[in-house]
Amino acid sequence: MRLVYRRHFLHDATLALAGLGAGFAGLVHRPRHLSANPLGLPIGLELYTVRALLKKDFEGTLKRVAAVGYKEVELFSFLGRKPAQIKQGLAAVGLSCPSSHYETPELKSGWERHIADAKELGLTYMVCAFLQPRERRSLDDYKGLAELLNKSGEQCKKAGLQLCYHNHNFEFTKFDGVLAFDELLRLTDAELVKIELDCYWMTRAGHDPVQYLGKYPERFPLLHIKDMKPGQQPTTDLTKGSNAFTEVGRGSIDWKRIFEAAPQGGVKHYFVEQDTCVLPAVESIKISYEYLKNLSA
Repeated sequence: MRLVYRRHFLHDATLALAGLGAGFAGLVHRPRHLSANPLGLPIGLELYTVRALLKKDFEGTLKRVAAVGYKEVELFSFLGRKPAQIKQGLAAVGLSCPSSHYETPELKSGWERHIADAKELGLTYMVCAFLQPRERRSLDDYKGLAELLNKSGEQCKKAGLQLCYHNHNFEFTKFDGVLAFDELLRLTDAELVKIELDCYWMTRAGHDPVQYLGKYPERFPLLHIKDMKPGQQPTTDLTKGSNAFTEVGRGSIDWKRIFEAAPQGGVKHYFVEQDTCVLPAVESIKISYEYLKNLSA
């Protein structure tokens, strides 16, 4: 979504009649800023952040998420619930859910059923969220993944949905000098397969989200917003990369740069996610929400 700026259309005749020319002139020269609450989009939460709470009290946890101020959520799982049950729970607390995560076995078997459930829930995006180690051992593995994503994306498109792929850091492994993530982008149809760009994991791998947002316009409708503790060395090892999560605004990632570049990448939704929290999860999501709500450039 494009950044919305205030525009002041001033006409000499109107100013003369109103006698407010000087005052409006001051507004005309006011510097342009990003709105607080970046991009003017609802601040979303990936519910994986509060997964332990959801398993104990699904409806109560959704209520707590909404009370923080979040307006959208992304599912990491249906948690054994029917789409109608989830939809009812979300509606009861005023949350919307444009996106949910899936893994490759679900794309390979029963994908039509998952698409039907997504339609019933009212999703817009279905996201392939993770690869097991056996699925990412070679460039050929990523070529096979691209074929699967294109096929699954075509099925989504026919149903009026959009398939995305969520990156971690391991996609930035090089095989014979070829970066797996770049090859995946090259081999997937840009209309059938979009990307949910995880800013932490891309940064953790030593790559810049801003560069990718600019290089691949309209390819990134979804962002994962999670921060990284300062002083981390780049790694494409998932295990080694899983030790530096922190609340948004308390880490080393420059969010102003990312949000300024986001419109070119085609961002429509963004979700706070913190894979692991030292603080109680609800306290962590409050800290991240307050930072984003007040972020301006």
